[in-house]
Amino acid sequence: MNYSHLIFVFTIILASSSVSILAQQPYFGTGTNDCSIQDISNSAFGYLCNGVNRSCQSYLTFRSQPPFTTVASISSLLGADPFQLSRLNSVSQNATFNTNQMVLVPVTCSCSGQFYQSNTSYVVRKDDTLLNIAMITLQGLSTCHSIIAENNEPANNLVLGSRINVPLRCACPTKNQTDDGTKYLLTYLVASGEFVSFISDKFGVDFRETLAANRISEAAPTVLPNTTLLVPLLNPPLSSQVTGPSPPPPPSTTSTPPSVPVSESSSKKTWIYVVAGVVGGLVALCLLGVVIFFLFFRKREKKADPQFVSGSFEADEKPLNKKVEEESKEFLETLSSVAQSVKVYKFEEVKAATENFSPTCLIKGSVYRGTINGDFAAIKKMSGDVSKEINLLSKINHFNLISLSGICFHDGHWYLVYEYAANGPLSDWICHHSGEQKSLDWTQRVQVSLDVATGLNYLHSYTSPPHVHKDLNGSNILLDGDLRAKIANFGLARSADGQESEFALTRHIVGTQGYMAPEYLENGLVSPKLDVYAFGVLLLEILTGKEVSALYEGSNTNLAEMLIPVLHDEDAKENLSNFVDPSLQGKYPAELAIAVVRLINNCIMKDPSHRPSTNEIVQSVSRIMTATNSWEMSFSTSGSPHRLP
Repeated sequence: MNYSHLIFVFTIILASSSVSILAQQPYFGTGTNDCSIQDISNSAFGYLCNGVNRSCQSYLTFRSQPPFTTVASISSLLGADPFQLSRLNSVSQNATFNTNQMVLVPVTCSCSGQFYQSNTSYVVRKDDTLLNIAMITLQGLSTCHSIIAENNEPANNLVLGSRINVPLRCACPTKNQTDDGTKYLLTYLVASGEFVSFISDKFGVDFRETLAANRISEAAPTVLPNTTLLVPLLNPPLSSQVTGPSPPPPPSTTSTPPSVPVSESSSKKTWIYVVAGVVGGLVALCLLGVVIFFLFFRKREKKADPQFVSGSFEADEKPLNKKVEEESKEFLETLSSVAQSVKVYKFEEVKAATENFSPTCLIKGSVYRGTINGDFAAIKKMSGDVSKEINLLSKINHFNLISLSGICFHDGHWYLVYEYAANGPLSDWICHHSGEQKSLDWTQRVQVSLDVATGLNYLHSYTSPPHVHKDLNGSNILLDGDLRAKIANFGLARSADGQESEFALTRHIVGTQGYMAPEYLENGLVSPKLDVYAFGVLLLEILTGKEVSALYEGSNTNLAEMLIPVLHDEDAKENLSNFVDPSLQGKYPAELAIAVVRLINNCIMKDPSHRPSTNEIVQSVSRIMTATNSWEMSFSTSGSPHRLP
């Protein structure tokens, strides 16, 4: 063993633990109103990624203002899940908030580079500026500087109808906050007349902890309207905490703050940091001892394993099942205490929600429609190990990913409670079966494509670690009541930690035939480009209205060959009419349809390194969506045929 290497690692652990102990987030109260100059303050771009976790459950506040006054509109604006938002605010999913009512917004906060952020997107409206978007529409939850950095666009380059990415300000607890019991950080929008002690009292927090979380001095605790203040919480916020009275007059600036003198406070904090550093060092030393123990003694234990192989299968079967069930119950108890966004239901509650699993509630397979607190939910009965899917879904929160709201374990079976997608799987809408009248128009198809691309990009770029879905297909894309798409079924999802160009190997090839990329089928290579290939196939289905199995019929052994007549022949536009789904009845812009075909061609390249990233796909589909909106507006006003020449 290389002890010098261990000492080096130990030194790094000590150093990193000391940094994380001292780390706090600076309050950013100035500089947000000038987008024309280069702001050199890191705080303008978000809160530093210096917490214990790179991704965490977080919360925002937002004051209801027209046109963002409903659960649906606020969720869409801030990239939140409407089911979780309605539950957190103790209202139904179709509720409308009073103007200026404070709304709690649950989001997943993740590191992007050196800053934390929650991601949403925004469609530019008439007379919008970056300053208006950041300070008026979003009320200070973002800054013009962070929006510029996220989109790599100058401040004056906003295009009406275009979709821009918007990072929202959030953060995860640092080590010293976690040690003090803090589990969440709430990004609070400061209103006129509010001050730190009033805001802290709302949530039952010592105002000194709020000051420390924002690096605000007790001697100068002033906060400004339309800025964000981090409030450390032991538990998720409650709707009752944001419906209190208006703020009282701020305390007199001439009075002495109820705290120790600055010199004494500074001295005490210094000793606290010293003690915390020593404790952190001792913890690191213990961890090092555990590592050494496993390195030296674990191999000896493994040598004894073969003696159990000769035991009879029957004798081991029942204890094994018992062990699995015990482990499942232990996992359930652990999850209920860690993943606060997921509720643990009693089996009686699940039975009542589904009317004792009545056939009238059956959606398909083992999925039932249930009613919980007046809202519909999809309840899926599952067996086996579902811990990976539950762990993943309990940590992510994005509008375009189906949300897991609850779980139940009973008699060896899992019951997972998901948000309800009223319009079912995408495959029912794009693959026309006899007797079915479901169909999507051109604009709806582009919107669904953008939703799927956005959800994939979140999965690849903003979860920690990044994940690959591995089973993207029309049946695993669900449409809500507004025909907005949500990616579902994460049973095969796996971590894709590392650079996007790196690959992991597997011998266990599983997925949906026709959607699996060549490098996966031939060599078991897994990377985010696996999902990119499947997205290209899905996009081809959306455009043609044919299932992938039908696309492979005849002489077409390579999907890319199908695209040649549209991309390279002289009669490309004429060939396009025979290529696009006839149910559209020619009501689509031909030039944009060809742009979609080009994107499909890029996504299904045989060499995965030649395929675009999901971020590039989002940009491409966003441009097509923007052009589609302009096309639809121009033809809806003129009454002309919808097909472009």
